[in-house]
Amino acid sequence: MTKSSKHPLGGNAYLSLDDAEEPYRGGMKFNAMPPMKRFRDMEQLSGGEKTVAALALLFAIHSFRPAPFFVMDEVDAALDNVNVLKVCNYIRQRSGDFQCIVISLKDMFYERSHSLIGICRDVGTNSSRTMTLDLTKFDKNEGKEKGGQKRKRPSDPEGSRKTRSSSDSATKQ
Repeated sequence: MTKSSKHPLGGNAYLSLDDAEEPYRGGMKFNAMPPMKRFRDMEQLSGGEKTVAALALLFAIHSFRPAPFFVMDEVDAALDNVNVLKVCNYIRQRSGDFQCIVISLKDMFYERSHSLIGICRDVGTNSSRTMTLDLTKFDKNEGKEKGGQKRKRPSDPEGSRKTRSSSDSATKQ
């Protein structure tokens, strides 16, 4: 996940036991070294570096012992746009291996997802209601105008909520 054209080898990470003689009595120490940076303890890494290291460990464990399903709650909160894109692309490339629900506040995850699930309050019944929008039914080029320029999606949450709830592909549960 940390590989790039500038850093083809990516970063390094190490796991070590607190007590090698009796490993069941101690814990494990996880150290990560981002690309082109010197070795430091995890406490000295930035929030984004810690997040990328934790996700790299999670996906490494997954490659060894696969889980069919992940729920990730705002894992992108401490990430910049470049790293959010890397996480999105990584999940998208491996979407055949596992299902993933990502709770996020960043548009980049929405734009690259297969579907959106919204939860809202139904005032009439005083309960919650879910709405699902299957994005695979929409053409990727649908949002383009003449000249190849992509139109901006509305950033107004009220406007986009009205669009989503009035869409024919939104199913209410």
